[in-house]
Amino acid sequence: MALSWKLVVDSVNAPVLADFWAAALEYEVEDPTALIEQLLAGGQLPQAAVVEHNGRKNFRGLAAVRHPEDPFDATSGIGQGRRILFQDVPEPKTVKNRLHIDVHGAPGGLEALASRLEELGATRVREVDQGPAGHWWVMRDPEGNEFCAT
Repeated sequence: MALSWKLVVDSVNAPVLADFWAAALEYEVEDPTALIEQLLAGGQLPQAAVVEHNGRKNFRGLAAVRHPEDPFDATSGIGQGRRILFQDVPEPKTVKNRLHIDVHGAPGGLEALASRLEELGATRVREVDQGPAGHWWVMRDPEGNEFCAT
């Protein structure tokens, strides 16, 4: 079974989207501050390639989240297990996602889960009722990417 994987999501504002998904999934936002400071000090990275968000330095246009129980590199902050990388792209989202994340809540806790995700910035699109197979909410993250709350 693969422990190390990375899902890459195109974004408009990577650090903001990383904050949303870290809170939604109870993941941790990666902190590459130490690596960036080392690269800046060594002249290997221009200041223009760096942004600050929530007191952390990030590579411009990139932010990632990682599972809190997985190993990570202490110098770079980069997860070595399950992670999601958000990368800014110039073109806007125009069609439905071909891949999406399902966020699972506690049994019987769909309404509480959907409400929590709304408080984080998600919006409900529609409720899907599959009768005995269950029901879930199709939702959108703050940038309009579809996902399901089940």
